[in-house]
Amino acid sequence: MSDLRAIMRVAVLRIGHRPERDKRITTHVGLVARAFGAEEMLMNGRDAHVEESLADVAKRWGGDFVLKADVSWKGEAVRWKDAGGKVVHLTMYGSNLPDVIDEIRKNDKILVVVGAEKVPAEMYDLADWNVAVGNQPHSEVAALAVFLDRLFEGRELVEEFAGGLKIVPSPHGKQVLYPEYSGTKE
Repeated sequence: MSDLRAIMRVAVLRIGHRPERDKRITTHVGLVARAFGAEEMLMNGRDAHVEESLADVAKRWGGDFVLKADVSWKGEAVRWKDAGGKVVHLTMYGSNLPDVIDEIRKNDKILVVVGAEKVPAEMYDLADWNVAVGNQPHSEVAALAVFLDRLFEGRELVEEFAGGLKIVPSPHGKQVLYPEYSGTKE
């Protein structure tokens, strides 16, 4: 993912993770963050299942994506802004994505915030942009994927991760490159 990281630094902050309810969705938020160009995910709270799943994917599929757990959502947002970054909060109540994406894209350090449960009202004030990926209820996973795709203008879909397994595009069948074997398996 070196080309995208040369353009901008992007991290995802997951607010309100509830281990008993959200481990699958939070894992998917992390998978989308990694695959679509973010370099890390910050999670307020701790969940061994999520941490192990994301570490395993990064190890097997390559790249240097990391999860930083048990962070203070407010502290991270304030630190990000103090370091010159911008905060984008994905919510169906914000400005429509097509209306603000060009302005957001001008920044080189972006923290994307996605909630699990009700997001504290203070986040709406801390955010530089409250962005709606559509104005209907839907998944935060979908909102994150659409946002990152628009942010990187589709470039994340062709980036390669250093090390790890590689899928060989094929109209039929499955082809995977296994670097430790220096060959292809079908």
